[in-house]
Amino acid sequence: MAGRTAIDRIWDEHVVDDGLLFCDLHLVQEVSSPQAFDELRLGGRGVRRPDRTVATADHAVPTAGRALPIADDMARLQVEALERNVADFGVPYLRYRSSGQGIVHVIGPDLGLTQPGMTIVCGDSHTSTHGAFGALAFGIGTSEVGHVLATQTLVQDRQPQLRVTFAGTRGEGVTAKDMVLALIRQIGTAGGTGHFVEYAGPAIEALSMEGRMTVCNMTVEAGARAGLVAPDDTTFAYLEGRPCVPADFAAAVERWRGYRTDPDAVFDREVVVDVDRLAPTVTWGTNPGQSVPVTEPVPAPAGEGDERALAYMGLTAGEPLLGLPVDRVFIGSCTNGRIEDLEAAARVLGGRRVKDGVRVLVVPGSMAVKEEAERRGLADVFIAAGAEWRDAGCSMCVGMNEDILDPGERCASTSNRNFEGRQGRLGRTHLMSPAMAAAAAVEGRIADVRELVG
Repeated sequence: MAGRTAIDRIWDEHVVDDGLLFCDLHLVQEVSSPQAFDELRLGGRGVRRPDRTVATADHAVPTAGRALPIADDMARLQVEALERNVADFGVPYLRYRSSGQGIVHVIGPDLGLTQPGMTIVCGDSHTSTHGAFGALAFGIGTSEVGHVLATQTLVQDRQPQLRVTFAGTRGEGVTAKDMVLALIRQIGTAGGTGHFVEYAGPAIEALSMEGRMTVCNMTVEAGARAGLVAPDDTTFAYLEGRPCVPADFAAAVERWRGYRTDPDAVFDREVVVDVDRLAPTVTWGTNPGQSVPVTEPVPAPAGEGDERALAYMGLTAGEPLLGLPVDRVFIGSCTNGRIEDLEAAARVLGGRRVKDGVRVLVVPGSMAVKEEAERRGLADVFIAAGAEWRDAGCSMCVGMNEDILDPGERCASTSNRNFEGRQGRLGRTHLMSPAMAAAAAVEGRIADVRELVG
């Protein structure tokens, strides 16, 4: 009999019935929940397990002028609806303007709510982030949000499993963001469709938890719904001392060690990414799979989709990305808005100035991250360099409130999506790591960070 995978172990512990999975944690935010709460009211239902539900506002909240009323009417209505709903249904809420507020995929790990062996859901596609802790985490739609609120279960079929092995050692300037962008370039934006993904290999094991979260965060950009890293000592060290971990932490760790993949486990598919050959990476197109090492030119189009992407981005095949001027830089998001990400950007910006004419927004992923960055002096580095230091939220990742690109503006961004109009109508987004984004801020163009810090 073949061995079991980490995903098998979690799945088997949570099956309620055929096609029905118990959810350990439900994270709720303001954009995907209003209709779900309305459905509960119409059906005369309550929230089944408010003790396993946590809410915060992240997408619609402004990241500047937080002491003022929310100026954008849609954003204000969404936040007000969430506050009304959590009060009516008794759901724990990390309040807007409080020190606990932040992006759902940042506050879960911040607080130790995210733990190995859990099933975690949220009405946001990047819920796969929590898989970095050895959890099985799904982004769900609005109707599913309502179902989970009412039943604490999710209708979900077991899917084939894909193991992605990152083999080798990262070179200078190569980060978790470069690793996952290389994977998506290799297998395509539909390469993981219909699969649960486990990330493995020496390069994954060498990553910090922040790096693992970056990789798992972008699982959905390869078409898969869930991706995880089996928990290990790095996981346990990160969780120790956080507010919501079990009181008997040693016993919890012993239990968590069981969520591993057996050496003889067989996966439905296997993919290997050669990390030794990777370099700092930048997207050139309008999906995360359209990327190249920063020193390589824009590739020739392979089809109509590539041609459309080139036209939208204002680029031509053979043109170098290195040296391409940028108008904006965004450092933040649930992909790269954690303390380690801000430290990486600050190392590049320290003692330097943002290029004249470039506007830089640094947006921490949670207010806890903001407070820690200020304690460590990182905020002073950003401000001295000429960047804008903001409050927590999704910000330019989703182009909310005033945090949007003007038509035609080009942005070096640490976020997860470079779709047409994602950061503003006709805005042009190049995805990259925090260090690479900081290098672009200093140079005023897409730059190779290795030339600044090597």
